[in-house]
Amino acid sequence: MPRRRPSALRGELPVRPPRRRPYPSIDRLSGSCAADLRRLERTRFWPEATEEAFWHWNALAHGPLRRLVDPLVGLDCGIPECGCYGAGFRGQLEAVLHALPKKSARELRVLVRALDEKILSRAAVIPADSLDVPWWSGRF
Repeated sequence: MPRRRPSALRGELPVRPPRRRPYPSIDRLSGSCAADLRRLERTRFWPEATEEAFWHWNALAHGPLRRLVDPLVGLDCGIPECGCYGAGFRGQLEAVLHALPKKSARELRVLVRALDEKILSRAAVIPADSLDVPWWSGRF
């Protein structure tokens, strides 16, 4: 009996469309850091939690300045799903930075610190003594 061609076997399988990622992956991360993030998100957080928080924090850093200084626009409701920009996303990034291995955390911290400096330089009304203390809590 002749063997069936592989294309004939695969033709019977249902085709699953590729899933589009809701948030883009973080640029300039090494493969080992991305693997550590995936492993951490599988065990302690949800899938793509870090990409979501980084995307929102990046949007705050590069978005309109009124989100940083206007008390009516920049309020943090405490619900991450609502889309308001606040300390919840930076708190999520901080939790990830403390849970990652040292090398991966150092690599991600460089990117997060650059966004922190951008936010603080754009909004002179946010008092921050040091970038090492949680200056973002209660500010947004």
